[in-house]
Amino acid sequence: MGNLIYGMNVSLDGYIADTEGDISWGVSTEELFRWWLEEEQAVSLMLYGRKLWETMSPYWPTGDKAPDARSDQVDYARNWRDTPKIVFASDSLPLDWNTRLATGNAVAEIRALKEQVNGSIRIGGASLASAAMRAGLIDEYAVVTHPVLLGGGNPFFCLLDQHVHLELVETRVFDGGVTMNRYRSET
Repeated sequence: MGNLIYGMNVSLDGYIADTEGDISWGVSTEELFRWWLEEEQAVSLMLYGRKLWETMSPYWPTGDKAPDARSDQVDYARNWRDTPKIVFASDSLPLDWNTRLATGNAVAEIRALKEQVNGSIRIGGASLASAAMRAGLIDEYAVVTHPVLLGGGNPFFCLLDQHVHLELVETRVFDGGVTMNRYRSET
């Protein structure tokens, strides 16, 4: 059975993007970028919401060819292209790079994928993750907290109908005061 992981860069006040959709505040040091690379290399399947797909897909398909790309960025781009991806959107999108579109019921599809995939599945995008969170499908949260307050924007966590108890299983501090806390869902 697949292990569904939701992890993103988060401001101290709980947002993944500011009110304008900007994520540039989540500056990634080489140490943090390498950690994200290792996280991505460990997954069997990536699930994207439309907005996150539109953020990632313009750069990463050819990111390894950028003249100033570091070796870890080259590795990330290659892994990104090679890893199977599903984008959840209500209408057609230009897709390539080992990606397919899912337009149906996201919760039902994610539930089925968890049954089919042997390994870790990473879910990205707050709206898509919110649907999975409300359905109790997320097994693990990797909250990478940056020391910045945004005051509003796109929240990492959604409103829930019931409590979700979590167990802290790992903490790591990166350069610049960035902290990663990994939690397992106890449900």
